[in-house]
Amino acid sequence: MNRWLPDEDATCRLGAALAACCPPGPGLLLTLRGDLGAGKSTLARALLKGLGASGTIRSPTYTLTEPYDTPQGSVLHMDLYRLADAEELESLGYRDWRDQHRLLIVEWPERAGRSLGPIDLDLQLDYLDSGRQACLEALSGAGEAWLRALRVA
Repeated sequence: MNRWLPDEDATCRLGAALAACCPPGPGLLLTLRGDLGAGKSTLARALLKGLGASGTIRSPTYTLTEPYDTPQGSVLHMDLYRLADAEELESLGYRDWRDQHRLLIVEWPERAGRSLGPIDLDLQLDYLDSGRQACLEALSGAGEAWLRALRVA
């Protein structure tokens, strides 16, 4: 599924729509891919706000992980850009986190190799003309349900 995002507001609306359609967890995995500045953190921030996260929503660029409690369950936002190799993910405790959170949002998933495990929904943001193109791909049954709900919304 492709969506044209002409500006930051459109990126935020997509994040909010993903939140509204998010199936129940635990352990849903959403991966966000794209170049630096493509809007991954903006989309993640809007998704978290849509799920009801309150307070400041920080980018996990330096901390690697930022947990959030929402009315719909806990969410872990990860940014793996600074990961030196996939083995570091294990030392962070990723395997335990997967089942402890309703949703994991992972930026720069390619840095983890195959260590992330099954992905439910992959979202690629690419620069296109003066905006962005979002390409969403369901990679599991839960991901397919998420996309079906998003199409209806």
